Amino acid sequence: MMSGNLPIKSFEDVDSWETLMFLYNAALKEVGTKIEILNDEFQHIHKYNPIEHVKSRIKKPESIVKKLKKNGYESTIENMVQYVNDIAGIRITCSFTSDIYRIADMIAKQSDLKVLALKDYIKNPKESGYQSYHMLVTVPIFLSDSVVDTAVEIQIRTVAQDFWATLEHKIYYKFEGNAPDYISHELRDCAKIVSQLDQKMLSLNETIKKLEKEMDEDK
Repeated sequence: MMSGNLPIKSFEDVDSWETLMFLYNAALKEVGTKIEILNDEFQHIHKYNPIEHVKSRIKKPESIVKKLKKNGYESTIENMVQYVNDIAGIRITCSFTSDIYRIADMIAKQSDLKVLALKDYIKNPKESGYQSYHMLVTVPIFLSDSVVDTAVEIQIRTVAQDFWATLEHKIYYKFEGNAPDYISHELRDCAKIVSQLDQKMLSLNETIKKLEKEMDEDK
């Protein structure tokens, strides 16, 4: 059971893997519900869904341990909480790059969420070509007699960026981070194509919306 059935007041009281997972799963539920409501509200007001898919996950134990070892830390509960920010993760995919910043802004304005860090890998892609928008937030988990702020990493990207990232992830684990140079080069080229595709699709969508507005005005 959680912390030997003792009340959880903060992460300092977390002394077991089960308790840790309980808090992170609760955080995923809280943030997931917020995202769903925001999407429903946007549909209600603008008759348009900015979000295509939402996927949540808890990082696997072996991945957490591997990340800690890579950074020179022992595999303790305290180190997991302090040094692994993406134990609880939510990935949001949308159609257009403009939606990414719109969604990020809506999430940031939630009064009970605290934004700890932002990383814009769209304006500043990683060397590999990776593009995505990352938010690290904390959400309050209301327990029977306490509130525990719990971290969740939110990744927001287009469908095209997600397609690229999925392949890159598979290649990374296949070659354990040491893919042949020609594959890495091809991936970077594909990332440029993805960026160009997103720009063209956004431009086309804006043109369509402009034409629709003109047609409505002519009626």
